[in-house]
Amino acid sequence: MRLVLLGPPGAGKGTQAELLSDKLGVPHISTGNLFRANISQQTPLGREAQKYIDAGNLVPSDVTNRMVESRIAEPDAANGFVLDGYPRTVDQAVALEKMLQQAGQPLDAVVSFEVADDVVVERMLSRGRGDDTEEVIRNRMHVYREETAPLLQHYDGLVASVDGVGEVEEVNNRVMRALGR
Repeated sequence: MRLVLLGPPGAGKGTQAELLSDKLGVPHISTGNLFRANISQQTPLGREAQKYIDAGNLVPSDVTNRMVESRIAEPDAANGFVLDGYPRTVDQAVALEKMLQQAGQPLDAVVSFEVADDVVVERMLSRGRGDDTEEVIRNRMHVYREETAPLLQHYDGLVASVDGVGEVEEVNNRVMRALGR
């Protein structure tokens, strides 16, 4: 099964991606982990990404797309994957579709975690990170909505909206039901 997980920061995507990876027997692919792995291993893509990060810039979609393409081509992803943090834009979604089309493996579903802003703020503040102030968190949620609204339209027909509030296993059961499992 090939899945994309969408949801605001603090919605529980990473936690659910790990559970889904285990239950579905496919790798959890997080762009954050991909960046860290490529940078720490000093791959050509990692060195390229590091230049942007060191300059305080976002890593361009082209570099991110190539990292994802390389990762989903690995043998453990032959039967599917759970993508967490990618795609973030319609351009990235189009690039992903091209990758999957070339492999003859279309996306199966997009799971969108629905979590109220106040719940996200509470969750993220409870993590106790210094950079997680309420103002910063609300701005990140605003940026997420701006980026993701077009993605939800782009993926219309593939999106399963899931209530992301509740115990981890309860939310996971909702996701599995939404996926027909």
